[in-house]
Amino acid sequence: MPKAQGVAGAPIWVSLLARELPGAQDFYGRVLGWTYRRAGLGDDFSVALIDGVPVGGIGALASSLQVAVSWTPYFDVTNVDEAAARIRERGGTVGVGPLAFHTGRAALAVDPDGAVFGIWEGSVRTDWSMGRGSGSASLELCTRDAAAAGRFYSLTLGWEPEGVGKLRLAHEKDEAVLLDGDEPLARIRGGAVQASPDPQIRPRWHVHFNVKDVPAAVDAALASGGSLVVRSDASSEVEEATLRDPDGALFTVTAAV
Repeated sequence: MPKAQGVAGAPIWVSLLARELPGAQDFYGRVLGWTYRRAGLGDDFSVALIDGVPVGGIGALASSLQVAVSWTPYFDVTNVDEAAARIRERGGTVGVGPLAFHTGRAALAVDPDGAVFGIWEGSVRTDWSMGRGSGSASLELCTRDAAAAGRFYSLTLGWEPEGVGKLRLAHEKDEAVLLDGDEPLARIRGGAVQASPDPQIRPRWHVHFNVKDVPAAVDAALASGGSLVVRSDASSEVEEATLRDPDGALFTVTAAV
């Protein structure tokens, strides 16, 4: 498992909980241009790369853990047992773990509205970046109430109120932004879930991947068994498209700036 910012409570990695590795690797390789190397966690794991730089992981664990195929963010915690206890105290659920890996311990949790996320205690990597460069990821929590979600994650992961501490949550109307100094790490958006035209979309942590060519990524996804959920219109400031892979995992491709 990797590291993005070196701050407790910060997002440090995104990983696909897949059914099987070869099919997932083939799909995302075609759509996002990824190559792969072993993750050092066994034959069911790989690290995805763009130009040799890690952009995410794939683990063929959905069936064995009996969880849905999905993209999941992981957040750095000092003690995974204490973080798991705080999650339960605040109305969340720890569905899997904590599990021991050779470099640390992880758990999968669900917030009170049903969004899945991971927590990680242990060694992390320094060559993964959040939201910068071609292929990198950015995070968005789509939920019912941004303020309530912000309180839950602040209390469980140690995010500070706006203006206090290095890692803090700033509120903007129906949105909150997790900041490391002045650097945005994740956004929490409220209200959008109810308005979604897709009844299968529930509160969730959503991963955006930067791509050089959004239409080409959409075409590759459709040709490889994926589906298009929604696409930005011509008036949008940012060109992007939300896709579903052949096993149902949602992700968004965004035009790299």
